Amino acid sequence: MTEKTVLISQQGAVRILTNSNPGARNAITPTLYAELSAALADAQNDPEVGAVVFTGAGDFFCSGGDLNLLAKRRELPASERREKLEGLHDLIRGIRDCGKPVIAAVEGGAAGAGLSMALACDMLVSARDAFYTVAYVKVGLTPDGGATAFLAEFVSRQVLTEMCLTGDRMTAERLHALGAVNRLTDKGAALAEAIALAAKVADGPQRAIARIKTLCRQAHRATLEQQLDAEAVYMVESQADAEAAEGIGAFLGKRRADFNALRRKAKPDAS
Repeated sequence: MTEKTVLISQQGAVRILTNSNPGARNAITPTLYAELSAALADAQNDPEVGAVVFTGAGDFFCSGGDLNLLAKRRELPASERREKLEGLHDLIRGIRDCGKPVIAAVEGGAAGAGLSMALACDMLVSARDAFYTVAYVKVGLTPDGGATAFLAEFVSRQVLTEMCLTGDRMTAERLHALGAVNRLTDKGAALAEAIALAAKVADGPQRAIARIKTLCRQAHRATLEQQLDAEAVYMVESQADAEAAEGIGAFLGKRRADFNALRRKAKPDAS
């Protein structure tokens, strides 16, 4: 039986997905894309899950693509190389499109496609001593996985170009100062902090959260008019949602909103 690459566990309403290939600093394996995409889809459809944390086993998040595998890609026709690359890009889209918040917990570092996966998440918690690098140029390759798109949301064109052309490391503290990292922790504490952050949002109104995720994702690219229109569409939907009835009713009644009860009602009867 093939050993699983993605380990799945749960703490309360937080689903934890762990890329487990520590012997290779969690380099991407051929099965990672399919397993992680399936795990995200399962979390999306499970009403017991309010948020997802994605991390790497051991003391490193992800060292990117396996160069031994990538070296063999040059022997394939361009169409097959593109097909294999789309496995990564479909995963990036899956993180983006997941209705549940996805939070990266980074120890050690994130390189290449590992950096792309970390930045694709909705929020990022990082150990203070971790590093980030767009290392493709050092092996004659170009960035993929949306690395340039995600970084361009935080850094200037000049800094982005420097990172991509040199492959130099950027510290977690610098990325935090630029706004790409939400929270810094001591070494070894990123996962616990990410789970705590995930738990904070996991009890929220899930349909409203999915709408908020979409608004936040497109805000950097949309014009004001486009964003106003999108906000209007989602506000109109939300006002008619049972989540708003519960949330507003709880506020006016001076009690804590119970959005979890709404999710339990929506859960299919196992019997």
